[in-house]
Amino acid sequence: MFENLTDRLEDVFKKLRGHGTLTEENIQEAMREVRVALLEADVNFSVVKDFVAAVTEKAVGKEVLSSLSPGQQVIKVVHEELVELLGSQTEPLRLDGKQPVTIMLAGLQGSGKTTTAAKLARQLKEKGRSPILVPADVYRPAAIDQLHVLGEQIGVPVFGSSTEDNPVDICRRALVQATSNNNDTVIIDTAGRLHVDEDLMTELQDISKAVELSEVLFVADSMTGQDAVTVADKFNSDLEITGVVLTKMEGDARGGAALSVKKITGKPIKYVGVGEALDALEIFHPDRTASRILGMGDVLSLIEKAEAVVDEKKARKLAKKIQKNAFTLEDFLDQIQQIKKMGNLEQLMGMIPGINKLKQLKDAPKPDESELVKTEAIIHSMTKKERKNHRIINASRRIRIAKGSGTSVNEVNRVLKSYTMMLKMMKKFRGKSVVRGGKRRKLPKGLSR
Repeated sequence: MFENLTDRLEDVFKKLRGHGTLTEENIQEAMREVRVALLEADVNFSVVKDFVAAVTEKAVGKEVLSSLSPGQQVIKVVHEELVELLGSQTEPLRLDGKQPVTIMLAGLQGSGKTTTAAKLARQLKEKGRSPILVPADVYRPAAIDQLHVLGEQIGVPVFGSSTEDNPVDICRRALVQATSNNNDTVIIDTAGRLHVDEDLMTELQDISKAVELSEVLFVADSMTGQDAVTVADKFNSDLEITGVVLTKMEGDARGGAALSVKKITGKPIKYVGVGEALDALEIFHPDRTASRILGMGDVLSLIEKAEAVVDEKKARKLAKKIQKNAFTLEDFLDQIQQIKKMGNLEQLMGMIPGINKLKQLKDAPKPDESELVKTEAIIHSMTKKERKNHRIINASRRIRIAKGSGTSVNEVNRVLKSYTMMLKMMKKFRGKSVVRGGKRRKLPKGLSR
C-alpha cells in the first residue's frame, strides 16, 4: 500500500546519507521533498504541516547535527514521528469488564463492515472467546444473508433477524440471547449509506443508548484516502467512536487515510484488512507500519504469520526428513501450501528488511502468485510414486504431467529443476562444520550455525 511513499522517502534519505555533514539548509531541502511525498500520498494537509515541522525541529538539533551519522539520525527522527503520527502504540480491543462485551461496527456502505464483522469474530474465536454475530442492517436484505453465510463458514452463531425488524430491537434481543447462551462477545453489523445522513446517525445513536457498547469501530475503505478521514471525523463527533478499522490495505491506495486518521479524529487504528479471505485481518501496530513505510521491513509480523500457519509436528517431521535426505515433492508441495496460507507474496516480501532496495534493481524478480498455483497443479498431476521419487519422471511422464496440469513440459521441467536445486542446498547445509574448542567439527546433519 505504501510502496510509492516508501520509494519517495528512500530517494530523500539517499541524498541525506550522501552528505558528509548535514546543515540546516540541506535538512530543510529534504523536508520539502518529504512534504511533497506525503501530500502525494493523500495525507491531510494540516497533518503534513505539523509532521514536517516536528521532524525539522528535532533534525536541526545539536545532537543530530553533531552525531557521527547525521543522515541515519534524521531517519531515526522521521521513524519516531511516523510512529507518533500512526498512534504511538498498539491499541487492543476492550474485552474486559461486563460480559458479554458488545462491539458495534459502523461506516458507509461498501466499506467492508459485514466481512470485517466475520473476520473479527473468527479472530476472537481463535483466541478462545465465544462471539455471536448480529445482522442489524435491515435495509439491504443481502447483508443479513451474507452474515449468515459467513457465520456458517467460520463456525460462529448469527442472531436471527429480518428486514421487517427494528435495528434497535434486534440489538436488544441479541444481547439477551447472547447472555443466555454464554456468548461473551456480541458483534453488531449496522447499516451503511452512500454518504453520511441524519437518519443513519440517529439509528446508530439509538443503538448505542439501548445497548451498552464496549467498542464502536468505524470501518473505512482505505482506498478513499482523505474522504475516509473526513467521514471518520463526522462519525466520531456524532457517535464517539473508539477506534478505526481500515479495509483494503492490500490494494494500491496511497496511504493517506492511515497516516491522517489518528491525528484528525484522535482515535486509534485498531485493525487493518489486508485481503478478502476471512483470516486477512491484522492488529494494527504503529511501530511496525512506520518501519514498513521507511523500507525497514517488519520481521515481527512475518514471524507471527509463519507461526500461525506452521504445524510444529509437521516441522519436526520435515526436519528429520531433511536430515535423512528424504525431502520429497510431496513435502515441497506442503511447503508451498504453507507459504500461500501466510498471505499475499508481495506483502510478505515487503516485511523483509532491505527488500525495497532489491526491488529497485532493473532485473529484480517480482513475486508471482500464479507460479505457485502452477507448481501446485503440476505436483498434483503426478502419481504418488513420482512425488516420492522424482528420478522416475522421464520424458513421457513429463508430457503426461504437463497435460494433466494444463501447463507445458518446460514448466514441468522448471518445477523439477527448482526442487532438485533445493535438494542440493539442503545437502550443503547438512555438510556444514563449526569451530569449537579450537578444532573444526562437523555439525549434526540438518543443523548449521
